[in-house]
Amino acid sequence: MVHSPKRKVFLDLVLSLFRLNGLLIAEGDSMTDDLGLTSARWRVIGAVALSSSGLTVPGIARVLGQSRQAVQRITDVMAEDGLLKYSFNPKHRKSKLVNLTEEGKRAYNLLREVQDPWALTTADDISQEDLQTSLFVIRRLIQKFDKK
Repeated sequence: MVHSPKRKVFLDLVLSLFRLNGLLIAEGDSMTDDLGLTSARWRVIGAVALSSSGLTVPGIARVLGQSRQAVQRITDVMAEDGLLKYSFNPKHRKSKLVNLTEEGKRAYNLLREVQDPWALTTADDISQEDLQTSLFVIRRLIQKFDKK
């Protein structure tokens, strides 16, 4: 097996992304705890709120890179809690659109009040160019794996 420097850097990047994912989940749970949410709910609310044309459960799963079943479980609980509602989807008879309720919109706005300062503070010592490069590389890797 060839042990090239590029292979090592790539595998270090993968392990670092796994670690970052865990740290982001913990950070999200900490940030959303006072709001009675979790980072999982934060991700779903964010995906739905930022969607211009509405998302179905499979659409949310694609955006988040999670299984449809996992997203279905959390959206059902969030609907029971009054944060989300299902509505008719003119493009698909069985796959309903997921929308924020008024309570969900309120939760999203409260999240933004916490999230925006956190994002600015966290990225304070990282240049916009470095952030853009990182985003470019991550999106490129997502495209490669998303084709499978």
